Amino acid sequence: MDVIPGTFGAASDPHHDLDPESATWLRELRSGDQAAVRRLRDRLIRVARAEVNRRAGQLPFGGVELDDIAEQAASDATLAVLAKLDLFRGESRFTTWASKFAILEVSSKVGRHFWRRDGVHLEPDAWESLPGRFGLDPQRGSEWRELVAALRVAVDDVLSERQRHIFEAIVLNAVPLDVLVVELDSNRNAIYKALFDARGKLRAALVANGHMDPDPLHS
Repeated sequence: MDVIPGTFGAASDPHHDLDPESATWLRELRSGDQAAVRRLRDRLIRVARAEVNRRAGQLPFGGVELDDIAEQAASDATLAVLAKLDLFRGESRFTTWASKFAILEVSSKVGRHFWRRDGVHLEPDAWESLPGRFGLDPQRGSEWRELVAALRVAVDDVLSERQRHIFEAIVLNAVPLDVLVVELDSNRNAIYKALFDARGKLRAALVANGHMDPDPLHS
């Protein structure tokens, strides 16, 4: 793949000494050395393939589809790295920094693949099979049903619309995180934060209404 990078600055950070390998990568890529660009893509395709293989057991597709995701992720990651060379600060090796782009591209493409296949489906009866995520054994019959009912009220009363959607998608319907990232045009960290805040609100509501014991660390 021939890529012609744009115009980049002469140094990533004048106050930081780069290791020799990273400095060579930057010098060659900034100069438009196509051999260096191909070496970069070859490295990123290996990273992308390793990442899709790591995820393979959790995905309902494989084979050629996974190979295509890895190829596309490596190509897009290569372009992203070339466009952002000036952001490299030498806090890690250049190859480590560049590899993160490939991993992020794999996440994005897996999510989009899921989205095209299945979208986000929220099952109306998902509450009936809610696992015991709040410390109560579902075998405890009426107590379990009471907690689920209280939790449903709390979800409607204390969560924002976005938090409610994220909670119901991930906790109730086991929607893959990468699919939700695509649907909400967001990122993994933002969704993790929204889910964390949602669970905190729900726990507080359940404690306030006597359905859960206070956390001794925060009482």
